[in-house]
Amino acid sequence: MPAAKDHQYYDLVVIGGGPGGLTAAIYGGRARLKTLVIEKSLIGGLATYTNEICNFPGFPDGIGGLELMRQFEKQAKHFGVEFKISPVKAVSLDGDDKTVETFRTVYHAKAVVIATGGKPRLLGVPGEELFLYDKGISFCATCDAASCKDKVVMVIGSGDAAVEEGLFLTKFASKVIMSVIHEEGHMDANAVAQQDAMREPKMEFRWNTVVDHFEGEGRLESVVLKDTRTGELLPEVVDRCFYFIGYLPATDLFRGQVTLDERGYIPTNTRMQTNIEGVFAAGDVRQTCLRQVATAVGDGAIAGFEAERYIAELEVYEKQLMQAELPGMIYVYSPIDQRSRDFLPVVREIERHFAGQVKLSLVDTYKGECLAGRLGAVDTPSLVYTRNGKVVGKTKVLEPQRIEASLRDLIEHEEFELAE
Repeated sequence: MPAAKDHQYYDLVVIGGGPGGLTAAIYGGRARLKTLVIEKSLIGGLATYTNEICNFPGFPDGIGGLELMRQFEKQAKHFGVEFKISPVKAVSLDGDDKTVETFRTVYHAKAVVIATGGKPRLLGVPGEELFLYDKGISFCATCDAASCKDKVVMVIGSGDAAVEEGLFLTKFASKVIMSVIHEEGHMDANAVAQQDAMREPKMEFRWNTVVDHFEGEGRLESVVLKDTRTGELLPEVVDRCFYFIGYLPATDLFRGQVTLDERGYIPTNTRMQTNIEGVFAAGDVRQTCLRQVATAVGDGAIAGFEAERYIAELEVYEKQLMQAELPGMIYVYSPIDQRSRDFLPVVREIERHFAGQVKLSLVDTYKGECLAGRLGAVDTPSLVYTRNGKVVGKTKVLEPQRIEASLRDLIEHEEFELAE
């Protein structure tokens, strides 16, 4: 029989230790949440493979990706964040007790941030693995263009990203060679981008070609293309090669639980919330228009903040709203709604009339939108009645006499029915 798994409990579990996940963890740790980051391989993720990051604010002379991520990790540990290096094998994200399983341990969490990122699509040709990232094969022109000043680079692909990033590279490189699988003059990019590329004097095209293999001693020195019509091998001496042939988000683990788009990315709202309460997404794994360290940090900050707020509201819900000592009356109101404000003193007066028999709680939808949603009170103002820690009824606000009748029924009868 397999050994029983250890069970450990946290407020917040962050899956993925890249810039988005680390930022979310920093916010969680600083909010004094018991926070864990689970990373399958290298803290810092793909950012650690970038030799120089020149567009992250605060570093005018640039900074190495590995060095920057070490600072992120150090800051997270300063706030008490714990780290576990292990692949995640399974997750269960519904409900208040969410679980994240590794080989030996089941981690329980009140909230989860998914920051698993992804990876660029590879060609799978000989020599590729030898030159990935800092040894000559790159996947981000914005990240690595500055290091290509006055150098010869090659771009693989002909879609919008390939052509537009190739044009961006011409601002730095002395020559940009594009390997295009299609016949001469045909690309997959939009017409405007194609026209701009064809007019750019620094761009050259190798039509009807695919990559056969890579060559170099320690670093990439040449890309050997193959003519798809003749089979002829065509070596090209280059300083760097950029892939723009697609990106694969690391979301298979969450399929069937978290909503994914057609490409496998996680859609969120502006608060980084997924379709599951208490589950947030940040960084490259999210459906977004830009994937950079700076944008991942922004996502992570929001996700960490929202996770802390979600946990705080969860505690209010469990310990205050669902208290079992007395029958409960919860007034759900909007502070910007005149009717809600006008009825608040009426509700308080009714509570005084039933002092010691009913507990009144207030939910401000401006500050506690999630609480109102959890209560099922979508209209304001409204009342929610509880008994023994459970919701037993809810209604829009009625006349005071009918509320009092409902409360008497709630107090006196086990089978509660709202007063007509």
